[in-house]
Amino acid sequence: MIATDALAATGARAAHAASLDLGAQRKLELWLDLLAKWNRVYNLTAIRDRAQMTTHHVNDALAILPHLPQAASLRVLDIGTGAGIPGIPIAIARPHWQVALLDSNQKKIAFVTQAAAEIGLANVTPIAARAEAWRAGEPFDVVVSRAYSELAPFAKLAIRYLAADGRIVAMKGAYPAGEIAALPPEIEVLATPRLDVPGLDAERHLVVMRPVRR
Repeated sequence: MIATDALAATGARAAHAASLDLGAQRKLELWLDLLAKWNRVYNLTAIRDRAQMTTHHVNDALAILPHLPQAASLRVLDIGTGAGIPGIPIAIARPHWQVALLDSNQKKIAFVTQAAAEIGLANVTPIAARAEAWRAGEPFDVVVSRAYSELAPFAKLAIRYLAADGRIVAMKGAYPAGEIAALPPEIEVLATPRLDVPGLDAERHLVVMRPVRR
């Protein structure tokens, strides 16, 4: 287990942006412990180095928080969550939000289910299903994904789960000019902020979208 002060040092700016307290930092640390342990058997992520897990997974996920609706209560759907990215860090940083983690990979959902139980994340709901086939009981305020697909198919898929005034949020690397140009006319782009991810020497962008209002 890495020390809490080490996690705080590498992710200080992200932690500050997310207003993380010591308890939340410890939960993130525990999630990384579990991820490293399970990753040795199930290959949940290509990143093996613990410091890189902090920058590429924790800091990357927390960097999007300032660009999400700043509501006390929010329903978030993470499509193609994999090992719980960005959903688990979001759920830890925002314990009053309800976060659904959707993935068709049974082993990855088994991991996030176990991780949520061990960490004590009562606001997390793991779902083992294909995004195209799943049916939600209630709509979501935010539908987010990291590297699930190109923008057009992701946006079209996300619409079916979105609340009336909801947002579709895609995490990207370099600015996806071609993907934005290929979006259908029923999707409008609200913002494309460049993200400053502490410790990560690579481009990161966010594409915030919504259905065009008629």
